Amino acid sequence: MSGCATRAPLPAPAPRTAPSPPAGIVSDGPLPNPPPDLAKVPDAEPRVEAIRSGGPNKPYEVLGERYQPITDDAPYMDRGLASWYGRKFHGRPTSSGEVYNMYAMTAAHATLPIPSYARVRNPANGREVIVRINDRGPFHKGRIIDLSYTAALKLDLLRGVAPVEVRRITYAEIRAGLWPKSGLQPANEPPPVFVPEPPPGAPQRETTATVSAGAGTGYWLQFGAFAKLDGAEALRQRVAEADLTLLPLLTIVREAGLHRLRAGPFPTPDEARATAARLRDDGGLESTLVEKR
Repeated sequence: MSGCATRAPLPAPAPRTAPSPPAGIVSDGPLPNPPPDLAKVPDAEPRVEAIRSGGPNKPYEVLGERYQPITDDAPYMDRGLASWYGRKFHGRPTSSGEVYNMYAMTAAHATLPIPSYARVRNPANGREVIVRINDRGPFHKGRIIDLSYTAALKLDLLRGVAPVEVRRITYAEIRAGLWPKSGLQPANEPPPVFVPEPPPGAPQRETTATVSAGAGTGYWLQFGAFAKLDGAEALRQRVAEADLTLLPLLTIVREAGLHRLRAGPFPTPDEARATAARLRDDGGLESTLVEKR
């Protein structure tokens, strides 16, 4: 089946007892009569799990290529091809030692920590899922993730190998409760409205709410203004994913009926501008400089 990876074996682990695949199955693909309503299976729910030292996270070699798994809480983002694996491996041990369930929300990755969690997006239709990384693979050039059958189904990727975006969900995001929020702008949310602040000395607009704790005088970057809070929260997720060091500086301010996402305060305007330039060049994120006295 074109969408399924031909998986190369990892260095032999200690023998484990696991169910054998059904008799006669030698190629990969779906099992007959899959469970109903797989599209309604909930995504994996991220939680902080210790990254194991050694075991599935030690360096390894497959097909002449050497892989160095990530062993710290580092952010990760990549774009490439996704495949999926099914009945050939259903019920057999994964690299983590867990039994592979093609109907669970899991995935294989060559270097992401085991265990860890990742958000996978299909850019062709905007669909996203969250999966738990518990296996190694795929080992084909250009492929970056091997999805379970259900994860591929929810992304509409069962028909073949297709491009995806993969982002690791870090401990910082899990602890901050950011992981449920997509980095995408909701379909029913208008695009961000960049509202310049009045020049110093000009009459201030009436505010409908107090600035969030921590906001005050100084130099701020404003990333956008939204009629709905969801839009500002989604943009905050995008900015945090682009630069996790900004996470403590991000706040949503409600002024004049709009939810404004800002980062700051910065001690000098030059430092704020340098941050704005870096975010624009590296992540395509636009912002305006705001001075609060």
